[in-house]
Amino acid sequence: MPIYEYEHIGQGCDLGKIFEISQPMDSEKLSRCPQCGKEVKRLISLCSVSMPKTDSDLKSHGFTKLVRRDHGIYENVTATGKESRYWDARKPETMPDLKSKIGD
Repeated sequence: MPIYEYEHIGQGCDLGKIFEISQPMDSEKLSRCPQCGKEVKRLISLCSVSMPKTDSDLKSHGFTKLVRRDHGIYENVTATGKESRYWDARKPETMPDLKSKIGD
């Protein structure tokens, strides 16, 4: 369940001026503090998102990473199967097979 942050509009209570509460995503946002009943507003908070960090992580998640090696020449460091390791911008047949990686 997500954790939401709320802020008391006026003075805080034992929970503090800003407090966190775990709620289902489909529940209504609080308008009153569950402890003291005073008016509160929900805050927009940062969330943590994990990103692939290595080329093998990108590859396992289905991403394609191209690294420029020369003018118009790119290395596909996440090449799989029969994909060409190098892509020459002047040769469309060497382009990575993106259709096989993109789905609905």
